[in-house]
Amino acid sequence: MDFDHPSALCNKLARGELDIALASSFEFLRNPVYQVVDDVSISSAGPVYSVVVAYSGDISEIREIELDPASETSAKLLRCLLAELNFAPLFSRTSTSVITAHRARLFIGDQAIRFRQRHAEEFHFWDLGEQWNKLVGLPFVYALWLIRPEVRDSKPLAERLRTLRDENLADIERLIAEEKEFDHEFCRRYYGEHLRFGFGEKEKEGLQAFASLCAGHRLLPTRNLTFDVV
Repeated sequence: MDFDHPSALCNKLARGELDIALASSFEFLRNPVYQVVDDVSISSAGPVYSVVVAYSGDISEIREIELDPASETSAKLLRCLLAELNFAPLFSRTSTSVITAHRARLFIGDQAIRFRQRHAEEFHFWDLGEQWNKLVGLPFVYALWLIRPEVRDSKPLAERLRTLRDENLADIERLIAEEKEFDHEFCRRYYGEHLRFGFGEKEKEGLQAFASLCAGHRLLPTRNLTFDVV
């Protein structure tokens, strides 16, 4: 089992060092040769809480945003959302500077949750899941289980992953009870309200919309997106 950060997993999958990975949805859009495990994703249909830009002042005054180097998908989503608002800040990958009225930072995952909870009164937080839903009215898909095309007999693998997802959701109270860092009531809200774990028709429409927006802003070539689901 490999627990590297999302961009590293994408690179390993692309190089053939992994046969299957829970990978960035942008990796699939960039190189749509993979089989996709159907009905499983990490998505949101509104505020996601854990993918945010932290800023001070007015968002229209931001001149630079430091990106989290661990995520391709969130960075591309941010570029699309800002372009739709006709904002054009500079982007950097340093993630070390102080947040000011003109400099913001993109946080993802547990790092975003920690920062929001520790600095709730100090900064504003621009939730990318919420902004996407306002713009498009569809879920946003952050990650998918992707299987390399040469893997044979992938259906049992996919079925096992769907079963594991169902088992974990059915056992969510025990998993929350074992959480030692975050408040348990917050975890219930986070897993029950902020995140979604399916990959149905609405999620597929949302991913199609993301592909179109990326193409429109020259982050991807224009192509007809199809899903080889298993």
